[in-house]
Amino acid sequence: MRRCFQVLSECGLAIYVTMDVMSMTPLLQQRLKIRGCSPNRYLIELLNSFFGDYPQVAGVIVRIGESDGKDVHDDFHSQLTVKTPEDARTLLEDLLPVFEKHHRRLVFRTWTVGAYPIGDLMWHRETFARVFDGISSQHLVVSMKYGESDFFRYLPLNRNFFRTNLPKIVEFQTRREYEGCGEYPSPTAWLYEQYIRELKQADQIIGCMVWCQTGGWVPFRRLAFLDQEAVWTDMNTYTTIRVFKDGLWVEDALRLFAKERKLGDSDALIELMRLADETVRDLLYIEEYARQKLFFRRVRIPPMLQVYWGNIFISHALRRLLRYFVRDADAAIRSAQRCLDNLKSMRALAERAGLPIADIDYMEDTFRLLALSREYYFAENAEGIEERILEAKRAYKTKYPKRGLRARYRIKTDFKPLFFNPRYVLWALAFLMRRKRGYRVVDRIIVLNGLSLIYRLIASRRPHWIPGFASKSAMGVDVVFK
Repeated sequence: MRRCFQVLSECGLAIYVTMDVMSMTPLLQQRLKIRGCSPNRYLIELLNSFFGDYPQVAGVIVRIGESDGKDVHDDFHSQLTVKTPEDARTLLEDLLPVFEKHHRRLVFRTWTVGAYPIGDLMWHRETFARVFDGISSQHLVVSMKYGESDFFRYLPLNRNFFRTNLPKIVEFQTRREYEGCGEYPSPTAWLYEQYIRELKQADQIIGCMVWCQTGGWVPFRRLAFLDQEAVWTDMNTYTTIRVFKDGLWVEDALRLFAKERKLGDSDALIELMRLADETVRDLLYIEEYARQKLFFRRVRIPPMLQVYWGNIFISHALRRLLRYFVRDADAAIRSAQRCLDNLKSMRALAERAGLPIADIDYMEDTFRLLALSREYYFAENAEGIEERILEAKRAYKTKYPKRGLRARYRIKTDFKPLFFNPRYVLWALAFLMRRKRGYRVVDRIIVLNGLSLIYRLIASRRPHWIPGFASKSAMGVDVVFK
């Protein structure tokens, strides 16, 4: 690590390392128990030693609201130990003196996945206040994602940026984990330009963190700035930083990127990105649903249901769900058709811009499946739609085999009707979900507490009721019920 840090220092980069609270091995857990040492006390000792050994490190980025996923089986594994706002505040009060003593920065991420009472830290003003009010330190930086959920579109700017005078950074993602991870163009610059404009009204915004390499449980593996094929992520990252740091217009940043990379026609590049932006916005997402503000327990429901990381779901259950939330079915179908027309133009634009045409072909093949699913969800008389979807799925799998050089989406279809009355599902949705941030009485009595017991009962006695992808990927859906 010293050799690595030396290279970074010679390049003029400040060095920050990331840390979960708390990462342990079984042996370490046993030792701490024998010593009667709390996690906070251990971290104080660890950080004092670390900063002494590595004077080049400028600070530590701390994550408290998410741990390693179910697919991590090594002895070294992180787990959630900060469970309440009081736990988080105590952690800050314990660790900040260490950072102040060594003149380092503690970058504290508010990202949580909804687990425990701390799970709404990223969007709930009272939880946020209980953690940060009264704390004043130039060695503390609060790091927040731009929205109230994960890295999706259609989210308003997180209002917590305006609720503290502590130094803050905003987290952006340019390798879009819910939008193909750079396998096809999913422009971010226009989306982020709007957030950046709004953030000018907030105090103490000192920078941004741009996630360009990691994120999501996906099969896609293009590495930004290392693989030539990662040009779409490279472009997103470059334009995001130029817009944020230098105040450039998106179009000017795109022209500079084209010049630095020695691409082709920059006007064609800009038009290609505009069409790609509209296509992702209107076909990967369903606008009417995506614009709705929905909460379940401590989580803001994502504005995208059909695509989740590397999976595309086409099912009767989703059909019922989307028809409940989307009233203007014709508009949803028309927007899908308009996006398919965009894709026809994008191939020629990519050729003029000197960008990979194969990626546009892959995007078109994938989004045609999404357009077919849109027809299945909303059209009243879509003749043979199920068979057309299955035929398109077979062709897609043949063209993009799982073990080939190119990763692909997994298309999961299930046209079987629900085995219970759909009316009960709609009643449950109305009861369990809310359209306001604040908790209702029913949330505090039943949804936050009683539902945890019900879920644990189902998980123990009817585990097959929980979809495999939900229980086995990431931290598992059970974390939402803690």
